Amino acid sequence: MKPRQSAAKRRWPHDPAGDREAARYASPLPSREYILAVLEAEAVPVDERRLAQRFGLAPGEIEPFARRLAAMERDGQILRNRKGALLVPERLDVVAGRVSAHPDGYGFVIPDAGGPDFYISAAEMRGVLHGDRVLVRRIGVDRRGRPEGAIVEVTERAQKRVVGRLHRERGIWFVAAADRRISEDILVEPGGHNRAKPGQVVTVELVAQPTKHSAPIGRVVEVLGEHDDPGMEIEIALRKHSLPFEFSAEARRAAARLPAEVRERDAKARTDLRELALVTIDGETAKDFDDAVWCEREGRGFRLVVAIADVSHYVKHGDALDHDARERGNSVYFPRRVIPMLPEKLSNGLCSLNPDVDRLAMVCDMAVGPKGEIRAYRFYPAVMYSHARLTYDEVAAALYEEKSVAAARRAELLPQLRNLDALYRVLVKARWARGAIDFETVETRLVFDTRGKIERIVPVERNDAHRLIEECMLAANVSASDFLQGRGHKALYRIHEGPKPEKLVALREFLKGFGLHLGGGDEPHARDYAKLLESLKGRPDMQLLQTVLLRSLQQAVYSPDNVGHFGLAYEHYTHFTSPIRRYPDLVIHRAIKAALAGETYDPGGWSDLGLHCSMTERRADEATRDVEAWLKCYYMQDHVGEVFAGTVSAVTSFGIFVGLDGVYVEGLVHISELGADYFQFDGTRHLIRGERTGKTYRLADRVRVRIARVDLETSRIDFVLA
Repeated sequence: MKPRQSAAKRRWPHDPAGDREAARYASPLPSREYILAVLEAEAVPVDERRLAQRFGLAPGEIEPFARRLAAMERDGQILRNRKGALLVPERLDVVAGRVSAHPDGYGFVIPDAGGPDFYISAAEMRGVLHGDRVLVRRIGVDRRGRPEGAIVEVTERAQKRVVGRLHRERGIWFVAAADRRISEDILVEPGGHNRAKPGQVVTVELVAQPTKHSAPIGRVVEVLGEHDDPGMEIEIALRKHSLPFEFSAEARRAAARLPAEVRERDAKARTDLRELALVTIDGETAKDFDDAVWCEREGRGFRLVVAIADVSHYVKHGDALDHDARERGNSVYFPRRVIPMLPEKLSNGLCSLNPDVDRLAMVCDMAVGPKGEIRAYRFYPAVMYSHARLTYDEVAAALYEEKSVAAARRAELLPQLRNLDALYRVLVKARWARGAIDFETVETRLVFDTRGKIERIVPVERNDAHRLIEECMLAANVSASDFLQGRGHKALYRIHEGPKPEKLVALREFLKGFGLHLGGGDEPHARDYAKLLESLKGRPDMQLLQTVLLRSLQQAVYSPDNVGHFGLAYEHYTHFTSPIRRYPDLVIHRAIKAALAGETYDPGGWSDLGLHCSMTERRADEATRDVEAWLKCYYMQDHVGEVFAGTVSAVTSFGIFVGLDGVYVEGLVHISELGADYFQFDGTRHLIRGERTGKTYRLADRVRVRIARVDLETSRIDFVLA
């Protein structure tokens, strides 16, 4: 360690963090602190190449140095001007950030370096579009006391292509964006409508970005069809959220070169598990089978084998398939359509653990004690053979309905299924013992008729077979995390932090009004949440209280910095069990293989990869929500004027959202429809109250509403009180 430190010091003797960099890296670079100090001393914007020369970097150090600069730029420590030169934002008295636009024309700039968002007026927003990167200067505070900013410069344009509906008025062609956050219409240049007809959905390529004095201009490059064509909602969502949906030619060629089945040479030097009665247990419509399980009793405990598709054998770091998979980050599951992370030959074929064929797998082989503790585990590559493709409903029927058809049909597998069920019972007890949180939420499924029209919306019933597989996967995931941490190998952890201080204060204030208390002081544990949730069972206001508890927590993300998983009450946790549909799992497989071989795996910037995979996950969630919202609007068109009972699902300053019983659709009762009164919004107590009448609407209140309007353009349903 010491020789490396002294070498770094000899090279950059003035680097204040040189010892730290030398201790961390075999080939240390100038630290962030030193880079900032040099840029400060230069007192003028510095070209990246000149900065590299200033530090005397070798050719092999240029790329990692560029990655460090990119990370500093992402964190708001440095900026680039229009010419690409680097500078320190403090010298300009500006803040770098990303524009988040509102459909009503105003917006916010979210600073890269954190801190409060800047309110941007509609007039200031005229020269930018949602997602643009900008430099903003504080000019005061708005009427709500928020920092208000003026945009100084646009450093990066986010919108290159926009999807929307084409219109023609008084001879002028324009596109109204499907993303309502792009509130400005995009003018189509003369002759640029590409034979598209008014009312059709098109993709327009921007040829001129907006300025404070002119609207954006574009040309139509793709005609998608009529707005109510079957599947159009998905085509719009793909483009609106910039989801990659076509594989590159290189990736298609790489997939075509792969064999159709497992070759004998690929199975060599692997543990042969083909005689082990491994089975897959998934939903009815699943086609990509990531995981197979097998269990037997071992003394007072159990041996659990979780076999996961060995995608990393076929998708190598840096190849064309890997590039496309990394860009996608995950598979996206829309109603009736999947955008897979990998080409179908792999996702549904060669990598999928289909029944009655040989498949390559990475195995987590665990010894589980009688109290659900994982006493030992080992990882190894294997060749396996799935003995059955089972569904959750089938397994539940076979286990819990003795005279069911499923029990008779799967008689030879019943002993193993009973072992899995017994293991599940002890794992659940261990889950409760460590204090993991278990929120009771309702997921829905859209049921379509033969013409592709929604027939009904039904809740997805989770049975013990779902939970059985979930516990097996949790055990494998936490073992993978423990394995890499024990070997000192970097990993992409799935982290979930506890509530932020301000959220915790608001939560405790809210609970106080119900005579409830959340334990744990300033740093509550997951078991404090779990204990409170358990005490709420049977209360008529349980749904309200559970919703508020859930909203107090942060979102789970991917990061190389292990801070534990609050909700699951794990000190360390990672994703290992779904490499067909999640890129972080594929990375963990590569890391485990490297660790088994006494080597290390570097995906090329763990922090950047964590941010990217967290972004692709959010992107997929937003796209699927958009599609489901549109489909639900389409379904509810036939119910305008009807009255439904429902529950207040959200309270805002502009009204209340209500979820309808039985149809699982949400809509808005605007504040103007609540009565002739001035209503005050109380975010802490999740309610809105009339000043004169005292009439109060609170989260989880029961109401009756009539459907007043359904707008397919905005995927919005308006209610009035019935």
